[in-house]
Formats: sequence, C-alpha cells, structure tokens
Amino acid sequence: MIRRLLTGLKNRLVYVVVGSLASGLAAGQLLADPRALRAAVVPILFVMVYPMLVNVSLREVLAVREHAAPVGGSLSMNFLFTPVLAVGLARLFFDGSPGYAVGLYFVALVPTSGMTAAWTGLADGDLEAAVVATAVNLLVAVAVLPVYLSVLVPGSVTFQPDRLYAQLARVIVAPMVVAVVTRWVLLRRLGQEGFERVKPLFGGVSTLGVAAIVLVATAMRSTAILADPIASASVVVPLVAFYAVVFAVGSGLGRLLGPARGTALVYATSMRNLSVALAVIVAADGLPATAVLPVALSYLLQPPLGAISVRFRRAAVHDGVTLREAVARLV
Repeated sequence: MIRRLLTGLKNRLVYVVVGSLASGLAAGQLLADPRALRAAVVPILFVMVYPMLVNVSLREVLAVREHAAPVGGSLSMNFLFTPVLAVGLARLFFDGSPGYAVGLYFVALVPTSGMTAAWTGLADGDLEAAVVATAVNLLVAVAVLPVYLSVLVPGSVTFQPDRLYAQLARVIVAPMVVAVVTRWVLLRRLGQEGFERVKPLFGGVSTLGVAAIVLVATAMRSTAILADPIASASVVVPLVAFYAVVFAVGSGLGRLLGPARGTALVYATSMRNLSVALAVIVAADGLPATAVLPVALSYLLQPPLGAISVRFRRAAVHDGVTLREAVARLV
C-alpha cells in the first residue's frame, strides 16, 4: 500500500506540484504569520534531498574518464552556456524584477536531477554516462554556485554568497553523507537486487518532500507572488524559452556523440535539479521572496518535456533516424 502510494506520487509529480502550489498560495493568505512556517523548512529539506541522494552512488564519479565526452559536454553546457542564456533571458523578461531573475539563475545553475538517469534509461540511451554526469555535475554545482551567484545576483539584493557554502553544507552535503551511509548499509543487508527493489520508495519520499517544500515556500511568499499575478503568470514564458533552447542545443551537440551517448547528454543538460535549487533558495537568507516562483513553475514544465522527448529519442536510438525525422513521425 505504501509502495503504491509513493510510486503513484512520483509518477504524478506535475499534479502534486500544482496542488501544492495552489494550496501554498491560499494558505499564505489565510495564515496570520506565514513566516512561522520557516521552522519546518530544514526538516522538510532533509526529507526531500536525502532520499534523492540515496539513489546516487558517488563511486560513479570515478568512472568519469570512461565517459569523458558526454560528461565534458554536459559540464560545458551547464556551467558555461546555460548561465549566459539565463542572463540573457533575465535581462529580456525580468528587467526590474530581481526576484524572478534570481529564481531563473538557480534553475540554470543547478543541473542534472535524479530524473536524468531515469529519462535516459527510458529513451534507451547510455545510462551509465547519464549517472556519471549526474554525480559530477551536482558536485561541481555545489562548488561553483556561490561564485556564480556573487556575480549574477543584482546589487539591490541583500545576499551574502560566502554564507551560501554553509547553507549548501546543511542542505546538500549533510544529507549526502547520511545517504551514502544508508546506501552502504542497505547494499550490505539486502544486496544489489534487494536495493533495486526499495529504490523507488526513496523517490516517492522525495516527492513528498517536494510537495511539502513547494507548499511551505509559496505560503511564506504568497503575498509577494500574488501582489502582481499577471507578472507572476508571465514567468512561464522565459522558462519555456530556456528549456526549448537548452534542449535544442543539447540535441545538436548530442549528434556528435551518437544516439546513445547523445541521449545521455540531452538529459544531463535539459533536466535541472529543481529540488536542490528550491532547497537552497528557501534556506538562504536575503534572497527575494519571488525567487521561488520560477523554480516551482519549472516543476510543471520539466516532467512533460522529459516524457515527450523520450518518444522521439527512442525512435532515433532504435531506428537510426535523425531527430527531425523522428519528430515528423510522431507529429
């Protein structure tokens, strides 16, 4: 029963996030002091991040040389191209709205979610390359995120990037250490086959954490988000542009690597680690209240993008057709 519930939540992430987003906006208007919810943030972040990291083996990083092309391509895309793209979109759409710009920067700077490997596997791509790229990109993001944000966050925002390292340690490194120990214990007690059976449960628990943190984050920032509902709704436009450009460029680079490794590159660049991005925004001090909205709305765009792209990437991998021909077949 619990397994079915958690698996169902994970498979219906879009609906879970929509419900949490709406509930959080409503709760923020009803509560006398939504800021009191801040006490629940750290426990919720642990529930969200820790299960996700149990499914990531840090030993995968040691295999990076075997997958140098897709990993190197993903690093170049995620830490050179996407930040520049985010800056351009922020200046075009968010001039005068630093909160939305900061939220977009977080989407751009924290890549490769746990779904990177899942979508790659469903599309019959190079799963091992996708897993290695996920681990390497996440570790690089922890190291460079404060440096990038110190440059990108507008001077009008009261933000101390040096304190972000402590926040990253609390939000990512501490759950990662516990996750590594958990994974080691489970593998010793259950074996690889037994561990594979319980892995989906961790994804479902992480989805519960996502739902809770979206609700709490939007409730705490409900007044700021609803102050200009038209502007808040328009945030989805640059997000669509961001995902479309990243997916197109990743697909173009992927052609140079072949169908299987190219598929790994596409998902290592188009799937963003929204859970970690949201966790850092909520835990950080001084960031604008509206920074949470672009990340929350990205939850509505990313899963459908992954599902749709799986269909024509499978055609490209199996039939040897070009992506353009695969899309034409499906359309």
